[in-house]
Amino acid sequence: MAPSNERDFSGDELAQLYDNRFDAAELEGKRILWEALCRGFFDRYVGPEETVLDLAAGTCEFTNAIRAKRKIAVDLNPDTKKFTDAEVVIAPSDDMAAIGDNSVDVVFTSNFFEHMPDKRALLSTLEECRRVLRPGGRLLVLMPNLRFVGQRYWDYFDHHLPLTHHSLVEGLELARFAPREVIPRFLPYTVKDSPVKVRPSFVRTYLRLRPAWRFLGKQMFVVAEKPAA
Repeated sequence: MAPSNERDFSGDELAQLYDNRFDAAELEGKRILWEALCRGFFDRYVGPEETVLDLAAGTCEFTNAIRAKRKIAVDLNPDTKKFTDAEVVIAPSDDMAAIGDNSVDVVFTSNFFEHMPDKRALLSTLEECRRVLRPGGRLLVLMPNLRFVGQRYWDYFDHHLPLTHHSLVEGLELARFAPREVIPRFLPYTVKDSPVKVRPSFVRTYLRLRPAWRFLGKQMFVVAEKPAA
């Protein structure tokens, strides 16, 4: 994913930042990666008749790969519309006014929360996610875990907010979400500049070999639920 929903960058700056970050080969690698990740893992969290919102959708690899009846890609970057045929909403993460209350089954976000300017902004975003989710709806968060990434966390100009799986869970609970699943080590940090070409068979093998996650996993995955009451 190309996370790009920060208020401290303009739409044009976001477009330039991510145009420069990923070349055509890397974008194709990301497409292959997310197709394999959805088939091998994320499909279990999104029903084929559900509505899923991809928050900070960027170049829309998840949006395009996931199987759902209705798909909404939310981002500040106006270029997002170039990458998907799904519904696109250009809006900040804390003010998705075009999306109704209790109208979404699943909110998914990948590599976004570390781009928020501070924890107050994160709480505002979590509150907006809670608003659009139906009771019992799920928030899926994939992001680098500072505990395991270390100083590489700061290799990107637009990384601001450091979080571990513990601090993320505390923030979710403060925003009145109920954490349901916490995987501190899940995916490697990044495939950018990887010497190995992304292949679906490699991704499927990695997802099956859970012991490997303890050594290679630098990103966390957390599932939280909007309580029914």
